[in-house]
Amino acid sequence: MAEKLKLEMVTPYKRVLSEEVDEVTAPGTVGEFGVLPDHTSLLTTLRVGELTYKKDGETFHIAVNWGYVEVEDNVMTVLVETAEPADQIDVERAKAALSRAEEALKKLTSEDKEFKIMECALERALIRVQVASKKLH
Repeated sequence: MAEKLKLEMVTPYKRVLSEEVDEVTAPGTVGEFGVLPDHTSLLTTLRVGELTYKKDGETFHIAVNWGYVEVEDNVMTVLVETAEPADQIDVERAKAALSRAEEALKKLTSEDKEFKIMECALERALIRVQVASKKLH
């Protein structure tokens, strides 16, 4: 039995992470799921949410924005639009984005074409604020 799982996280812009980890919890589109070493092969999609991983007793938090996960041979590859570790999130910027999305949604109805865009922006901002609050001290 393998003791570690290789976690590779990539966005269209850069490699965010390449670590040997103990476990991963991810926000799947049909619900949260966990991956441990020796997990069976898996291909699934991610929604906007918080991905966490544990390494040597410490838990790390990352805000992710839509993507895909593949698990095979003790390698978990995460391909996402964006990924921001908790310690790299600008909290003030995230709170400003949250306020903008909330204000825009107050003026829109579900019939407006902008409504879904602002709803998604609100969800991303909420996750970023949530994850940023979990920075390691």
